[in-house]
Amino acid sequence: MATWRDFERLRPDLAEAGRALLYQFGVGLAFLGTVRIDGGPRLHPMCPVLTEDGLYAFIVASPKQKDLLRDGRYAMHSFPCEHNEDAFYLMGTARRVDDPSLREQLAEQFVTERSTLGVPPPGDRELLFEFDIERCLLTRTVGHGDPNPRHEVWRAP
Repeated sequence: MATWRDFERLRPDLAEAGRALLYQFGVGLAFLGTVRIDGGPRLHPMCPVLTEDGLYAFIVASPKQKDLLRDGRYAMHSFPCEHNEDAFYLMGTARRVDDPSLREQLAEQFVTERSTLGVPPPGDRELLFEFDIERCLLTRTVGHGDPNPRHEVWRAP
């Protein structure tokens, strides 16, 4: 597994492209897949928060939060692009973060990134998770229906 910092150091090209796709709408937006208690998949939109150190998210009290607490395996996929089929996909393990100063810093970033929307800071029931990366896939296309998409896979050492 690698932290976002490790990933950025090892593959700055993929990290830069991934950051651009996760933040293509001005705030972090992605789909998060988790593992239900019966082993089936669960998929919901979420708001990743990227820093120089890590990939984080505040997860609301929900089945998704329970999934991550019980079994941290995840898959994350960028939202679809308007003009092409470029995509960024990550998989790995998420873990709860209980550091109050980091939580405060990330809550401030979360609110600042959404300042035009007047979003309040995450509440106490919204748990902070860091997403470690096992592998990623970057797909590049020249438009919708591109017959030759280019895929690049990276695995953590």
